[in-house]
Amino acid sequence: MLKIGIAEDDPKIAELLKSALEENDYQVLTVANGIDALDLFLSQSFNLLIIDVMMPGLNGMQLCKHIREKAMNVPILMLTALGTVDDKVTGLEAGADDYLVKPFHLKEFLARVAALLRRQSGADVKTGHKLHFEDLVLDTYSKEVSRGGKPIELSAKEFVLLELFMRNPNRLLSRQFIAEQAWNISFETGTNVIDVYINFLRKKIEKDFERKLIHTKINMGYILK
Repeated sequence: MLKIGIAEDDPKIAELLKSALEENDYQVLTVANGIDALDLFLSQSFNLLIIDVMMPGLNGMQLCKHIREKAMNVPILMLTALGTVDDKVTGLEAGADDYLVKPFHLKEFLARVAALLRRQSGADVKTGHKLHFEDLVLDTYSKEVSRGGKPIELSAKEFVLLELFMRNPNRLLSRQFIAEQAWNISFETGTNVIDVYINFLRKKIEKDFERKLIHTKINMGYILK
């Protein structure tokens, strides 16, 4: 059974999310403040963490940063009432893999959870567990990435994006396609979240390398070539 941790200081919301997840056969542990959440999340193994931004002790952004500093690659879904693009970017930069703005429908919440867990789990045996493009290597079993033999640390969402590109080399991927495949949601034309993640990924796989791999087609999308 997959195990999910929830850090949410509103008891009604925490219980609602817990009940919805347990009805879908997930094991769920909840905690109501950032300090206790950090202790719990570092002491046990989880398949997914759900973190509210506004919490006592440590807020969600701080908690997320602490988790990533410990090199934990567990997927993180951030929950918040703060819905501006800058707020979303701040959450992503803190290490979150997805961002859901309150109020939200439980159906969308469960879809986001399932998408993160599905992407994190894994490997597609039919296509092999190692993907290669030029000097870039992605291992879907170990979740390791390297370029020119140099290890590259990616967040769960960055890994998903890179895998998507490497399974579709030399193919132009629209933002709509990326949103559906990597987030399992419809693309919102007013958001730049996908562009932000692409920039995160570019910085990691292209830093210190002369040859650039991910290219932008203005108003069309992105291509790995």
